[in-house]
Amino acid sequence: MDFLIEGIMSVTWQQCVMYGIGALLIWLGIKKEYEPSLLVPMGFGAILVNFPFTSVLDQTIEGVEAAGIIEWLFEVGIHASEAMPILLFIGIGAMIDFGPLLSNPSMFLFGGAAQFGIFFAITLAAIFGFDLKDAASIGIIGAADGPTAILVSQVLKSKYVGAIAVAAYSYMALVPIIQPAVIKLTTTKKERCIHMEYNPKNVSKVTRILFPIIVTFVVGFISPQSVSLVGFLMFGNLLRECGVLGTMSDTAQNNLANLITLLLGLTISFSMRAEDFVKVDTLLIMVIGLVAFIFDTIGGVMLAKFMNLFRKKKINPMVGAAGISAFPMASRVVQKMAQKEEPGNIILMHAAGANVAGQIASAVAGGLVIKLVLGMLG
Repeated sequence: MDFLIEGIMSVTWQQCVMYGIGALLIWLGIKKEYEPSLLVPMGFGAILVNFPFTSVLDQTIEGVEAAGIIEWLFEVGIHASEAMPILLFIGIGAMIDFGPLLSNPSMFLFGGAAQFGIFFAITLAAIFGFDLKDAASIGIIGAADGPTAILVSQVLKSKYVGAIAVAAYSYMALVPIIQPAVIKLTTTKKERCIHMEYNPKNVSKVTRILFPIIVTFVVGFISPQSVSLVGFLMFGNLLRECGVLGTMSDTAQNNLANLITLLLGLTISFSMRAEDFVKVDTLLIMVIGLVAFIFDTIGGVMLAKFMNLFRKKKINPMVGAAGISAFPMASRVVQKMAQKEEPGNIILMHAAGANVAGQIASAVAGGLVIKLVLGMLG
């Protein structure tokens, strides 16, 4: 009984806050079904790492050093090589069908435009006093891509990896809530009701196989810092499209992606220790991250509006909003909105093309941010 009382009395108010945050993440994952495969292990991990004298973190007991499993996973899987977020990209690549994008290459533009929030947020974070590495890491929340956010913040050695990961994945999960509100504020009902014909071009198997290889070469020469992200994404897609590695493709899409996501959620909780997480800066990071998501959506919408000034066949501006990396949530949200505004209005394939373009663009943007920041810091 004395041990129980001693343990309870050792809990700080900051650790109590983290228990609440952990419980909230678990609730969002289970009750609201917001990214449950990640939020549930992340929330549970946040509780595990905040017990006094917890064995999931390294500690010294009577002069003997004992390794903690979560701290070990973090050191090996993220700190040493960023292996977990990078390996996850194989699974993501195997899930993606680039057919809608290859049928309509102009969708690449929306993938680029929807990264606007990254650079706006970097500027905003710098204005609020974050140093360049932390500001860049916070801004990458706007990539709407959890693995990219974790990778960039870890490479730049940000002090806020945990807060950035929580913000990135939380806002990805909240896309069905955030995006409709922003889209309605920046478009008219008439624009949201624009119909778009979908006449897909036949994309040959050779094209589908060559695409990931060519993209890897282009990115490798233009943005070498993006090669780990884009290269593994494209490798996963090659498994899908080559036609002779069906079992490996299925494994990457399901077993590999699920296992890495599970371990990543637990591992990133290492950065959610109360002494590092419960700060005013964390709240500010969450706000800046939300701003980044909002301006991502605005960037895509505004590009579509601008293009419509010169086109006879108009683009539904909501397609531009689907250019964020949150795949496939963004394209589904856009289609649901189109259907609600006018039943029978199908823009899903256009939105899907913009959405997968956002996957590539976010990884490239992450590499460019790393290159620019490290270059500026010498």
